[in-house]
Amino acid sequence: MSVVIVGTLDTKGEEIGFARDVLRSQGVDVHVIDTGVMGDPEIDPDTTASAVAEAADTTIEHLREDAERGEAMEAMGEGAAAIVQRMHDDGELSGVLGLGGSGNTSIATTAMRALPVGVPKVMVSTMASGDTEPYVGAKDVMMLYSVADIEGLNQLSRKVIANAALAMVGMVTNEPDVAVEDRPTIGITMFGVTTPCVQTAREYLEERGYETIVFHATGTGGRAMEDLIRQGVIDGVLDVTTTEWADELVGGVLNAGPERLDAAAETGTPQVVSTGALDMVNFGPRDSVPAEFEDRHFHIHNPQVTLMRTTPEENAELGEIIAEKLSAATGPTALYLPLSGVSMIDVEGEDFHDPEADQALFEALRENLAESVELVEMETDINDEAFALAMAETLDEYMRDAGIGPEE
Repeated sequence: MSVVIVGTLDTKGEEIGFARDVLRSQGVDVHVIDTGVMGDPEIDPDTTASAVAEAADTTIEHLREDAERGEAMEAMGEGAAAIVQRMHDDGELSGVLGLGGSGNTSIATTAMRALPVGVPKVMVSTMASGDTEPYVGAKDVMMLYSVADIEGLNQLSRKVIANAALAMVGMVTNEPDVAVEDRPTIGITMFGVTTPCVQTAREYLEERGYETIVFHATGTGGRAMEDLIRQGVIDGVLDVTTTEWADELVGGVLNAGPERLDAAAETGTPQVVSTGALDMVNFGPRDSVPAEFEDRHFHIHNPQVTLMRTTPEENAELGEIIAEKLSAATGPTALYLPLSGVSMIDVEGEDFHDPEADQALFEALRENLAESVELVEMETDINDEAFALAMAETLDEYMRDAGIGPEE
């Protein structure tokens, strides 16, 4: 198998050639994919820019002569993704290394995100010191800041590129001494304000023989879980914390997109869902909150995180959305409602306690939920031990009834 280098050989040929030579000096096979659209490559690729364009159902001539830069970058990213995905499926790829500025960072990381979690992915980029979420997404992409621009070889660029190449060598030539147990896997969503619930449920499920993976419901966490459900890595879902939908609806910074809650429903994956942290929308520091929300109720979680209480109107709409998502499920699904509070700060005496807003959420869920979804209401808050155990027990029952639970 080969380490694939994705780069624009018309502008970064010298630097990519250097990375290729470092890898080869360590006995690693290398496959270079050219993603340049501006001119001829400075070194010979293994996969040409023309082939990359064709993999995106276009031609390099069109991208060079007629396309806007944005269209060209998008097409080359799509083509590179298709090629590395095929190489991975055929057992020809052991890792992906990318070098570049904003253009090839976009292209190469698009290719990297097409690969499963666990495949080594290293991106040396001028963009790695800023907001990397558009490049990393919900995958395990390692971003390394290039410090200087990737324009020629010098004492800085040689060291940074060599370090990236040697890191890749280490990843593809060593098998980690990590025990892997063949156990059914449960995906769980968590926020700081739902942690006690998740800890209790996780401990119960692990005692019953499951492996658990906990996802921080920060937008990328929810997207990562949805992706792993579709890949078949996750066999069951304990979706305690659906707060990302509040950010998606209202405009917070931790949204997971409109497909959140779709994967388990579409794949028939057993799921038990609750309303964790739907009392809040997330923003950064207090002075970053948009002016349109100035008259709202806020809670300063820490200097970097400001929480805004959802209103009855917003909660009613959230209830309709979540009910619609769950009602489309093709597998066993339950919705648990904690009638005494959906988060640690939504209970009586705490800052976000608002029975009217919670009631609007619960009523919308009741009115719009299909009969096929099991609805369980408990006079507890979400972090009560009894609530957590009830959710976990129901999911365990669903998993065993479906024949995918652990052996007794």
